[in-house]
Amino acid sequence: MKKITLTLLLAAPQFIFAQLATQASRHESLKQEIRLAYDRGLTFLKAKQDAETGQWGDVEPVAFTGLAITSLLLAPDRKPADALPAEVEKGIAFLMKNVQPDGGIYVKARANYNTSLALTAMLLAPSAVSEQTLLAARRFIIGQQNDFDENGKQDNRFDGGVGYGTPKPNIPAHADLSNTHFALEALYYAQSLLADKGDAGKNEPQLNYGAAIEFIQNCQNRSETNKASWVSTDAKDAGGFIYSPGETRGGEVKTKDGRTALRSYGSISYAGMLSFIYAGLDKNDPRVKAVIQWITENYTLDENPGLGAEGLYYYYHTMAKGLSIAGVDFLKTKDGKVIDWRADLAKKLLNLQQGDGSWANGAGRWMESDTTLTTAYMLMALSRVHSTL
Repeated sequence: MKKITLTLLLAAPQFIFAQLATQASRHESLKQEIRLAYDRGLTFLKAKQDAETGQWGDVEPVAFTGLAITSLLLAPDRKPADALPAEVEKGIAFLMKNVQPDGGIYVKARANYNTSLALTAMLLAPSAVSEQTLLAARRFIIGQQNDFDENGKQDNRFDGGVGYGTPKPNIPAHADLSNTHFALEALYYAQSLLADKGDAGKNEPQLNYGAAIEFIQNCQNRSETNKASWVSTDAKDAGGFIYSPGETRGGEVKTKDGRTALRSYGSISYAGMLSFIYAGLDKNDPRVKAVIQWITENYTLDENPGLGAEGLYYYYHTMAKGLSIAGVDFLKTKDGKVIDWRADLAKKLLNLQQGDGSWANGAGRWMESDTTLTTAYMLMALSRVHSTL
């Protein structure tokens, strides 16, 4: 089985964006600062691990453990051939204890969310996990994709997307762009599981990527490809994304024709861009161009655009992941200012780090009051910045 290396996980998909600027000499001092901050953050995370169970976090122990493991394995100073840290071995052992008969990796709820983050982490240390466990998790995630029509036609606004996990009996399935992006990310890197299997790999199930792209575009404020009644015609929203078809967290606006339109917002727009990329869209696709334009015009590090402090660390995380994977080196704002977003974001995150090495969001929505979650988010963001400076 081909190993998922640090380089592969951090690299831009080659079929989408081929070039990243080399700025090593100009940013060497900043890279050193990032490494020091990363070490402090790892020291904090290691101290938060449950010494007995090996898990991180109580609210979502599988997902948080997956994020912590990924943070440890993406450390800038770590080499692919290095032995696994003891904390990672204990963390993986905890994940293995939560492998369910259906192949998912979760405790009780949010099965897709937990499995996707766990699989992404395990793919960084495949020697510690059986290939069958990884393949079973991949199959489970694929099985979480909503499909409401036996003939493959989309007849429900959630069709093609993925939600938090298997719904309870008699409760309609739901899908959102955040969980869809986590699922697509895990499946993108899990392609390596099939690379060395030859014809045998062809027998493994595949996600319906056409349906996934349909769901993603149905979350985008772009009237050319999304005819839903809630799509905003305001230029401020054009190209951005909402959480789920007909459901946003960025607020509403009344249009001139009396409709209620839904506002685009920051973190989910990066998740939308990532979802398009993981699903295989080219950089020249107008839907991808549209979201990059929205991101450029709404660039800020002072807030999660449209949500303020809520979800701010998820915003920083998806920004670093999205722009690095998309191969975006500089952003040119609408007032003509050229921004070196890597240096800009790195300096912001370094200034936000607490004395104990952690990061904390005073706005606790979406579990961001948990410093294990926010610290893991920020370490992964810094890792991506460091690898592409």
